[in-house]
Amino acid sequence: MATSIAGCAQAKNIQAEKPNIVIVLADDLGWGDLGYHGSHIMTPNLDKLSQTGIQLNRFYVASISTPTRAGLLTGKYPNRFGVREVVIPPWRDYGIQPSEVFLPEELAQAGYKNRAIIGKWHLGHSKKIYYPLNQGFTHFYGHLNGAIDYFSLERDGELDWHNDWESSYDKGYSTDLITDHAVKCINDYSKEGPFLMYVAYNAPHGPLQAKDEDLKLYGFDESKPRFGKDKTGHGNNEEQTFAAMVTCMDRGVGKIIQALTDAGKIDNTIFLFFSDNGTENGSSGTLRGKKFLEFDGGVRSPALLSWPAKLKGGRTINQVMGFVDVMPTILDVLNQKSAAQFDGMSERRQTEHRPQVLSWSRCCCNQ
Repeated sequence: MATSIAGCAQAKNIQAEKPNIVIVLADDLGWGDLGYHGSHIMTPNLDKLSQTGIQLNRFYVASISTPTRAGLLTGKYPNRFGVREVVIPPWRDYGIQPSEVFLPEELAQAGYKNRAIIGKWHLGHSKKIYYPLNQGFTHFYGHLNGAIDYFSLERDGELDWHNDWESSYDKGYSTDLITDHAVKCINDYSKEGPFLMYVAYNAPHGPLQAKDEDLKLYGFDESKPRFGKDKTGHGNNEEQTFAAMVTCMDRGVGKIIQALTDAGKIDNTIFLFFSDNGTENGSSGTLRGKKFLEFDGGVRSPALLSWPAKLKGGRTINQVMGFVDVMPTILDVLNQKSAAQFDGMSERRQTEHRPQVLSWSRCCCNQ
């Protein structure tokens, strides 16, 4: 029987302090859009994490956005919510029901005072019962819909940027606003016990819009025409703009990791990075298929895990795992009992239906 997380901690004589949990989700990032997978796109911070942390080489998600987010936060397959093949656009009048048990609700019972979502929600917006503050989160900063304008923060002509229950009129590029707010929350929460922070970037999902300073990293020429209907955020071509968006997001990930380091929290933080689905505008690298398809290019996500205090880094795990395994695994790590029923699995929640599938709580532990 594999050594448990708790056993690893005892072996390393580490105090049983509850870890901070930071989940960073990219939007439409492809397998081939990262430097450590051979991309020309500059992603130095994620490349570094791939060396110091653990590469989860067989981490699977849904082929589109809403299903992955629903499964991540409930530990259940999105089929159960009727969102296996659909997202929730502005004109839809439904969402994930508040009767479902969400990860932050369980963490509240485990003593996590601060539980923030920063960025893209995409699990319901037509009624406030669907909002993240009614699903166990104590703080929400970001947008309810997908595909917002990166500069105006609008979707279909209406502002979609929020700070808790109120509209936010902050100005800036959405990727930077998300990063800056995540750093602020780390600084605010670091002295108040363990925290959950779910950072859901809308990058590099369309619309393809990047800042000129990032476009210039990829040869943007201001003297040449820009593509697109207007000049806001468009470079000279789509590939260049997409690359600039990914690099900006990578810079944000670096700032979040640095904030955790500066606060003295990085060692005891479970840091998980992955993408909600395959790419539509980028590259699937060596994998077949893209977003919307259930070939590997649509559902096999680049994923990185770090927990320096308890997990040995600098290695690759080829065990099959995925988005619905995250919640039950975190609860197992915390030894937190739950009455919820999961489709995902963890070390102590194996079933006869998937006996060969193990979670990262088992396969990643120092042995």
